[in-house]
Amino acid sequence: MLLTLLLTTVNAFSQIKDVVVPEEILTKAKEFVSALNLTDATKKTAVETVIAIHLTTIRDWHNEHPASTVPDGINPVTGNKLSDLDKQIIADSAMPAIVHQNLMDGLKKNLSPEQVETILDKYTIGKVEFTMKGYKAIVPDLTADEEVKILGFLKQAREQAVDYKNMKQISAIFEIYKTKSEQMLNNNGRNWRALFSAYTKKIKEEKASKAKQ
Repeated sequence: MLLTLLLTTVNAFSQIKDVVVPEEILTKAKEFVSALNLTDATKKTAVETVIAIHLTTIRDWHNEHPASTVPDGINPVTGNKLSDLDKQIIADSAMPAIVHQNLMDGLKKNLSPEQVETILDKYTIGKVEFTMKGYKAIVPDLTADEEVKILGFLKQAREQAVDYKNMKQISAIFEIYKTKSEQMLNNNGRNWRALFSAYTKKIKEEKASKAKQ
């Protein structure tokens, strides 16, 4: 069963194309919102609708703009030939900005800043917290200023990543901002490669020690 949502007051993009929300996407939107335990039924429905429209729109854009629509070329930063993932991200990133804006406006209109973050975490399966824990483990003496900057980068990644369809793409967006974080650490006089190498060596040694017990 498909649920047709009329978007004239919800999504300006609807003036170009109506969005038909499949039942499974509406169910996913409701699962996201259930984490908030909203008691206001009107707000709950409004947030579910905004998320369902957004999820459907990014799915439709993704399906209608495959990687094959992007010509072969090179990544101007690395010089490497564009991969299929690179091309799909390029294609998906061309989605009209109003789609993202409508999501954020709809969330902020009905939710507190903390609740908005919870929804964005649902989209990205908690990658901000998970990645931040990783940085703290790798850099035990991370300063308060460094932590704030890294968290800022990761939150930027999270908001950008919600406009992509699958976890491979979401992870690729996070990699952009992880690189920024690691460059920041290097600029602060740290050696990210050495820190990461020391951490992985420590983990391997701990696993080997447990295996002998």
